[in-house]
Amino acid sequence: MLLGVILTVSTSAQIFGASIHEGGDVASGEKLFKANCASCHKVTDEVLAAPGLKGIDQRWAGKDALIVKWIQNPQAAAGTGDPYIKGLVAKYVGQFGWMAAQAVSEAEIKDILTYVKSGGGASAAPAAAGNDCPTIMEEINAEYADSGSSENMIWFIIIGVILAIIGASAANISKSLKTAVNEREGVAPTEDKTYWEVVKSWMWKYRVWVGVGGFVLFVYFFVVGYEKLYRIGVNQGYMPKQPIWFSHARHVCENEIDCQYCHSSAAKSKHAGIPSVNICMNCHNAIKRESPEIQKIYSALEKNEPIQWVRVHNLPDLAYFNHSQHTNVGALECKSCHGDVEKMEVVEQRSSLTMGWCIDCHRQTDVNAKGNAYYDKLVEVHNKDSKTPLKVQNIGGLECSKCHY
Repeated sequence: MLLGVILTVSTSAQIFGASIHEGGDVASGEKLFKANCASCHKVTDEVLAAPGLKGIDQRWAGKDALIVKWIQNPQAAAGTGDPYIKGLVAKYVGQFGWMAAQAVSEAEIKDILTYVKSGGGASAAPAAAGNDCPTIMEEINAEYADSGSSENMIWFIIIGVILAIIGASAANISKSLKTAVNEREGVAPTEDKTYWEVVKSWMWKYRVWVGVGGFVLFVYFFVVGYEKLYRIGVNQGYMPKQPIWFSHARHVCENEIDCQYCHSSAAKSKHAGIPSVNICMNCHNAIKRESPEIQKIYSALEKNEPIQWVRVHNLPDLAYFNHSQHTNVGALECKSCHGDVEKMEVVEQRSSLTMGWCIDCHRQTDVNAKGNAYYDKLVEVHNKDSKTPLKVQNIGGLECSKCHY
């Protein structure tokens, strides 16, 4: 979450105790790092879109207040004339551009730097993050189109029409040849019958096979038709072509960019949000600038136009859905509804998102009541009459008005 909001910086480092790089909350620092820093920095010495942060506590030793100012407002910190900051500007700004100002407090910076000093947290395994990532495509080598279409049915209809035309043409040719042969041999011409009369005669002659074939066709089209009608509005498997090739596998799995860095309103708004051109440029003003796909971002920037991303997950207007209620209050992970997006080269709708699917989730999901006094009384009342955990359905999750206006 990169904002242009600049917070007031304290000139004293006494609030940090011995050092700003120690004593913070590692778990909080990890969350903040992934949301604000991971798109450009690694906790190792690897250079991503900016220098790695390993050893930052040593490089900034004795400059606690200055590093806070550098993180919150890099250009203002550079104006102090500090020699070390001058070296950073000379070495990296020309290549990567200025680091964006961060809307984080001094206490949050302390958590982040404590997390960085820990080497990524006590539970982190070095260089293990990308081991399970899929093979990343370097270039677009195949066109991909919308799935879930009715192409098969259209082909059946086309083939049926072609066969009917061929059958009618063959019958007409056969009739003409018979008439010509009869005329040449002096045989009386056969009774001139209409096509429908010929068809009825043929069907009666082979009535057993016609009946069996008709029954099979009836069952087939009934099942296919019912399935098509049943899935109206269900877009599971939908994989639209986007205006710019974007691999979530590379950004999320390989580079460990937090979902909320791009979808910044997922935990605090009804909508998850679509990243703007500026979000893309935070990294791609320096990374893979020569790529034809990245050049499309530059083109949108030059024209001052938004990138026309195609929405993948759609709900009907009659259904109300609040993203923050599920991610923030419910503490659901993105993959709960969207699947393993971090391993997708092309994003698709993995879940059906039907009413039944939502209701099943509300019936099975426990309410995240821990540490939330709002639910204390509800949990107490529920536990008097039930031995099962409090579910979403027990707090009105199945009421029609919760999801429908």
